[in-house]
Amino acid sequence: MISPQDIFPAIAPWVGSLDETFPGAQIKPYFAQWEVLHILSLALLGGASILLNLRLIGSGLTDESPAEVRRGVLPWLNIGVVGILVTGVLIGTSNPERLYTSEAFTAKMLGLAAALLLTYGAILPAAKTDGRLSRGAAVAATLGMALFGLSIGVFAIAKLVNPGLWHAIIAAALIVLFVTKGVSRIVYLIGLLALMATQLALHQVIFRPDDYARLDPANKIMILVYLAWILAAAAVQIVSAGRGQNGVGPAVKALAYAGILVWVVTAAAGRWIAFA
Repeated sequence: MISPQDIFPAIAPWVGSLDETFPGAQIKPYFAQWEVLHILSLALLGGASILLNLRLIGSGLTDESPAEVRRGVLPWLNIGVVGILVTGVLIGTSNPERLYTSEAFTAKMLGLAAALLLTYGAILPAAKTDGRLSRGAAVAATLGMALFGLSIGVFAIAKLVNPGLWHAIIAAALIVLFVTKGVSRIVYLIGLLALMATQLALHQVIFRPDDYARLDPANKIMILVYLAWILAAAAVQIVSAGRGQNGVGPAVKALAYAGILVWVVTAAAGRWIAFA
């Protein structure tokens, strides 16, 4: 078990009282409205992050330099981050015990820490210098990627919520499809369609839909195959593109992929808390 309850058992009485005191007691009757604000904030920062990171990868707003895109999206990114933090804390105080006992919440918090570290410590500084990664940004990137990996690991072993990792896999597949060009895109898409057809056959032809003893291991293998195919295509795109406009190198391009996916994993873990 890797829920906050397992990590911090001593604070259980305090957590249990949060929804009976300020501000939890006042927020609780309006939980749905605050949840909408939380999701809107997440969408705002997600859009800003996607625009910036796609530019670093070499797609999207390529008529502007990374520094120019950064200046344009930074205010919206900041508003979105402040929005999710404020609404998240308020929502948490009105529904504390669900979060306290949720493994998905642990994955979400690790993902959030990784997302903030990668975004503000590495990606924004790299974009400001048009793709050059300083020593400080490299350290932040290393720490952020370590937290990101830990978040994915927790998400992957959390009971009842680990299927939520498919959100990240689908997002990664679509990002690579968007940024890959020419024949490589066609080959990559054919491979994705073949994997989808294989997975459909596993569930509808080879095994019975309720044969979980065989389907679960098969699905885990399929996840690894999907990841291998997506990562291979991303690596080909990064290497073949080389240093893009304004000198964005392969390391920063790879970091930009992670900069999008870390927010996807964080959002997915948050949405799956209800299923824990």
